[in-house]
Amino acid sequence: MSATKLAAQPRTASGSAAARRLRAEGHIPGVIYGQGMEPISVSVERRDLRLALGGAAGSNTVLSVEVGGKTYPAVVKEMQRHPIKRTVSHIDFLTVNMNEALTVQVPVRLEGEAKAVTGEGGLVDPAVDTIEVSCTPANIPAEFVIDISGLQPGDVIRLADVAMPKGVTALGDPDMAVVTALHGAAGQSEGAAASE
Repeated sequence: MSATKLAAQPRTASGSAAARRLRAEGHIPGVIYGQGMEPISVSVERRDLRLALGGAAGSNTVLSVEVGGKTYPAVVKEMQRHPIKRTVSHIDFLTVNMNEALTVQVPVRLEGEAKAVTGEGGLVDPAVDTIEVSCTPANIPAEFVIDISGLQPGDVIRLADVAMPKGVTALGDPDMAVVTALHGAAGQSEGAAASE
């Protein structure tokens, strides 16, 4: 898998006034850091970042961040957003070793329609929106797609039920609920009456 290139500029001015000026010019202040290196203050163009993270892997995209004539393989560690506008106001890049496993959050997407559940007035409840995994940067999945069309009321899809691609290990309790098919109100009241 080839890394996506992202050009960054070294940033010398610090402080909130300098950061505001950068943002007004369409740039996002950030920092690149990692094992065995001094953190580097940088800025990236908002448009370039949006394009770089616009692929299927989203914020888990492995980037080749180019700054000052050097290239750093990196992933986005944290994106701070404006509380109202939701635009990215600061970004942290973590350098990665392409041969070493790292821990990332991968989004979960539900596919299909659970007709047996909705037909009884129930609903499908995604218990999590991401799954934490360990893998090398080249093996980071873009997303986990879970087919819910066969679910019956009361069914639970657990972490152990989610197929992991080769080289990817799920972290967390295998019994953790990922998706739950909830009974409708009618089914719940009947169950409550039967248990009394």
